[in-house]
Amino acid sequence: MKRSLLEYLVCFECQRPLQLSEAREVAGEIESGVLRCDACAMRAPVIAGIPRFVPPSLGEEERITALAFGYEWTHFAELTDQYEQQFLDWIAPVSAKEFRGKVVLDGGCGKGRHLVCSARFGAKEVIGFDLSQAVESAYANTRHFPNVHVIQADIHRLPLRRESFDFAYSVGVLHHLPSPRKGFEAILPLVRPGGRVSAWVYGRENNGWIVHLVTPLRRVITARMPLRLLDVLSGLITALCLYPAVKLVYRPVNRFAKPLSRFLFYNDYLAYIARFSFRELHSIVFDHLVAPTAHYLRREEFQSWFVREDLCEPLIAWHNRNSWRGTAVRCSSRD
Repeated sequence: MKRSLLEYLVCFECQRPLQLSEAREVAGEIESGVLRCDACAMRAPVIAGIPRFVPPSLGEEERITALAFGYEWTHFAELTDQYEQQFLDWIAPVSAKEFRGKVVLDGGCGKGRHLVCSARFGAKEVIGFDLSQAVESAYANTRHFPNVHVIQADIHRLPLRRESFDFAYSVGVLHHLPSPRKGFEAILPLVRPGGRVSAWVYGRENNGWIVHLVTPLRRVITARMPLRLLDVLSGLITALCLYPAVKLVYRPVNRFAKPLSRFLFYNDYLAYIARFSFRELHSIVFDHLVAPTAHYLRREEFQSWFVREDLCEPLIAWHNRNSWRGTAVRCSSRD
């Protein structure tokens, strides 16, 4: 934790600034300490450089989800150069230049890959939060950036000052919450008037085969498997099915015989991920099989999130014909 983070931290109960005590600082990083609210006696420890605002108890669904993604992002913790373009594809039409000098929030930062992108794009400050142990990987991947901060917190109890962020995004997270819309609405108050919010979620359109085939298998079998066993199973599926298909069929067809691609099942998405390594494809398979909760949202439902009195200029777009990305500007008081 860097001291500059204190400017943005507040008590999630009363919104008063937090005080830091018992701090042990090493090379500009606060490795341990206690964050406290003197008004309502709230306390949160700083452990291994990360402020921990984890609720004392979680619902069973949230607990299992946090364990699943904590395992995923500490196991598949490495970063690749391909993440930058993938991130921009998920938040388009927002471009890299729009990060310059901005205070940015990553809603569900996982292993920190988008935190790294945001910092490299020139953000003034970037704060990422996650409920799971993924914060360990995010912190390890970003601690060398002077403008990146990681906290462990629940999206519904965020210890962050309202209207502090110029841009807030949540990529691939909201559809794993019990209520995706409520997660989106929890982020909105943190964005200042004139700031921007973006989200990317699974689409229901063209994903009927997942909803009717994969989802029941995931809920009944794979999401209940020991995580190490699921890791092995995901690797086998990748090696025997996904990797050969995208490398030997989808990639060459889309490069050398594009007209034939219209006959390929789920072509837009599978051609898109054909450039990824075996390791990345393995993580994608694991990701789709591990989550106990995954909502697939229709356009009208997702679009309704952005149709609010406090949001302007909403824009919803189809991505790879299997997911939705959306963005809007937080209206200023004069709008």
